[in-house]
Amino acid sequence: MRKIGLINALLLMFVFNASAQIFSNKVVGEKKLEERDSLKQAVYPYMLPIWGEKVTKLGFDLPYSAGFSTQYFYQESDILINNLFVGFNDGTMYDLDEIVRFNKATARTNSISVRPDVWLFPFLNVYGIFARSNNDTNVDFGVYVPGEFHLDPDLGFQWNWVKAMDFKTEANFEASTYGFGLTPTMGVGGGFIALDMNWSWSDIPELSEPARIFVFGPRFGKNFQFGKPGQSLAVWVGGFRVKMNTGTSGSLSIDEVLPGFDDQITGAYEKIEKSQMAVDDWWSGLTIQEKADPINIAKRTAANKGLSVAGSVVDAASRAETVQYSLDKRQAKMWNFIVGSQYQLNKSWALRAEVGFLGTRTHVISGLQYRFGL
Repeated sequence: MRKIGLINALLLMFVFNASAQIFSNKVVGEKKLEERDSLKQAVYPYMLPIWGEKVTKLGFDLPYSAGFSTQYFYQESDILINNLFVGFNDGTMYDLDEIVRFNKATARTNSISVRPDVWLFPFLNVYGIFARSNNDTNVDFGVYVPGEFHLDPDLGFQWNWVKAMDFKTEANFEASTYGFGLTPTMGVGGGFIALDMNWSWSDIPELSEPARIFVFGPRFGKNFQFGKPGQSLAVWVGGFRVKMNTGTSGSLSIDEVLPGFDDQITGAYEKIEKSQMAVDDWWSGLTIQEKADPINIAKRTAANKGLSVAGSVVDAASRAETVQYSLDKRQAKMWNFIVGSQYQLNKSWALRAEVGFLGTRTHVISGLQYRFGL
């Protein structure tokens, strides 16, 4: 069975916002007068898009109405995790937001996708997404227990938490993705705007439900035509926004969660025991009057309660065969910047490349598209 950490199964982060920059272009300018007149006089031979013939007679040059594209996608992004609850052997779920602290979580994806699409209207492209991906995740986190403590006049009882266990995990897994997208576009004189958006669901065996992702990618660019009919080069800039479902839950075998867990459990017991001895020594060193002080009573009660919770979690983990979890996760930053280009050999074939950077995510897209009339 594949080794996979508790959080590793949760950090699939890949998106398929890879709409090729084909668009309906309004032909303008004196140099394009002959081309515009030719479009107005031509008979539009295809069923799609709806209103295709009317728009052509208004001087719009329409792309072929249907197509298929295959695309390679690589991305790397940082993820933030909070609201972590963990239980063992289907028992009590413990709130571990203070006990488990994540230093860094990074997800990487390599995927191949196939996307059929049609122009439903002259300015609206709709498409489907079918993809397979290989993914690896790296998670760096620590498990903390209460250590020294004090009573702050303003903040109340305060712990100095001590790291009991430290983990760095890596996992590799595969996923299948399906979804759909919409791309409203507008082009005038070769300049264009495309507002690509899609919704996708990724099946991951380790999760109780599919991972849901929404992507929005506005792009603004210019298309430069060459001498041969249908041959052009488009360049663009834009943004790339990713939103994923925050709630995740599931169940894993303890052997898959944390290899070498027994040694870490032993160390955690020792640190909890050391902290408990410090509390007991402090209490036994107080005078009778000091033990009657409500502030000292509150300090001792809170200390014993915190150590009791930590001890219960570690004790339950030491006997666990399975671990159940729920948590919230999100992108460290939703937006990054993109730059791209597409070379169109003719109205049927096009090659595309795009890179995304800045923020906490980078991505690379390359693809090949074939179009035909429908």
